[in-house]
Amino acid sequence: MLTNQEQQEILRRRTFAIISHPDAGKTTLTEKLLLYGGAIHVAGAVKSNKIRKTATSDWMEIEKQRGISVATSVMGFDYRPTFHNEKRESGAENTKADDTVYHINILDTPGHQDFAEDTFRTLTAVDSAIVVIDAAKGVETQTRRLMEVCRMRKTPVMVFINKMDREGKDPFDLLDEVERELGIHVRPLSWPINQGQRFKGVYNIYQSTLDLYQPDKTHVTESIRFDDVTDPQIAALVGDKDAEKLQEDLEMIEGVYNPFSEADYLAGELAPVFFGSALNTFGVKELLECFVHIAPSPRPVQAEEREVSPMEDKFTGFCFKIHANMDPNHRSCIAFFKICSGKFVRNTYYKHVRKDQQMRFAAPTCFMAQRKETVDEAYAGDIIGLPDTGNFKIGDTLTSGENLHFKGLPSFSPEMFKYIENADPMKQKQLDKGVAQLMDEGVAQLFTSQLNGRKIIGTVGQLQFEVIQYRLEHEYQAKCRWQPLQMYKACWIESDDAAELDTFKKRKAQYMATDKDGRDVFMADSAYVLQMAQNDYKHITFHFTSEF
Repeated sequence: MLTNQEQQEILRRRTFAIISHPDAGKTTLTEKLLLYGGAIHVAGAVKSNKIRKTATSDWMEIEKQRGISVATSVMGFDYRPTFHNEKRESGAENTKADDTVYHINILDTPGHQDFAEDTFRTLTAVDSAIVVIDAAKGVETQTRRLMEVCRMRKTPVMVFINKMDREGKDPFDLLDEVERELGIHVRPLSWPINQGQRFKGVYNIYQSTLDLYQPDKTHVTESIRFDDVTDPQIAALVGDKDAEKLQEDLEMIEGVYNPFSEADYLAGELAPVFFGSALNTFGVKELLECFVHIAPSPRPVQAEEREVSPMEDKFTGFCFKIHANMDPNHRSCIAFFKICSGKFVRNTYYKHVRKDQQMRFAAPTCFMAQRKETVDEAYAGDIIGLPDTGNFKIGDTLTSGENLHFKGLPSFSPEMFKYIENADPMKQKQLDKGVAQLMDEGVAQLFTSQLNGRKIIGTVGQLQFEVIQYRLEHEYQAKCRWQPLQMYKACWIESDDAAELDTFKKRKAQYMATDKDGRDVFMADSAYVLQMAQNDYKHITFHFTSEF
């Protein structure tokens, strides 16, 4: 049994992902949450000529140059709320000060659709999510796709409508759009006073406080508490017209939207909404204070064999991400593990279920983006990094002895294919190692043609090829060049009829390849070729994911 102290350690954890369409402000919001948590003292910019410091979570050189996230970053910090004796939205008075120091694990995900698979897998490792929406652009394509995954997993979601200091859509229109496009009920817990150049601040409905807007990219603004929205001092601060409009808007909110229900939020049916400007450090604290109070502590995780409770005394965890070359000086690979239950202890033997081997780890780490610290113990809900010398694949499970297999999202069939060739014959070893490690990350896939032995890289977008080429050159000192390849679809094949499978592989030899795990892959160069193969060989199953 876990001790009472160990149970409290699990209950104080909050592990969540920040997701959105590119450029909505995910990484900037991450920076400001780290600023409030004291994890950093000066927040960086994703891309700015005026701020020399780049975002903490965008630590890869290509991320700094492009101003985008191309890999999920993990950051952890402790946070003690300043909001005590609060009056909850439900109307119940909480007279006990919340002195809990919450341990927050943030996963800043890529927004670009070419790296959506990394984000999909990350969503299997979190207990909740914050969706960032641009006030001017509203709900965009990638946000809709990511929200589908959250709905499928019943992940609790909070919404942060960003960039209120710029001209954008009407707040009520934005709320309607979120409900319509994301398929979830909303309840505003803060409300903006104007927007753009007329933006004066945000009234925090959850805490009954007013925050006056002061543009400041690196520091925190103070809140003023009001027990009544009709307080004359509000009019003195924002003007009679805006104070009157605020009162009317709040009355409409109370009339149109149901009261906030924590149970509906935890069930993934209701999204609380906050407004602010992440770049100017505004509205972020209100989001964080509400988040630590209502967001779920580690939740049960469904394995193929059974449901695993975080409060079980036996350790379990699964690998949801592998990152190659986190330290270029040592060519190190790190396997990111989500702890599902119990407590992880350094230098303790755990069972690698796929390999059926006992393994122990002398240097498990926790993260602040690229910076790592060795940890002696970690609890359910935490994300830890384990040094990987080729032992792990995405989806692997570690346990205290039980054979468990956690359900995850598979790797999908690539949509673009290119031959990869060595541009520097003196660096073949470096190229081979770089390609092998980058493919283990699961963002792109490697195939070897059985016809000519050439290596083929498959991705879901052109940007991935650019990132691979850049990382090979700058992290492994290996140069590559791409040759176009006309390919429609790669699909994994299997059959209970060994004779038919053997015949198929011989007749379709020019289309056959193997993936990095040696599995047979049929690479059709057109939809017609694939359709004919499926019609002619009824006993062969064609899989469009690499897990089956």
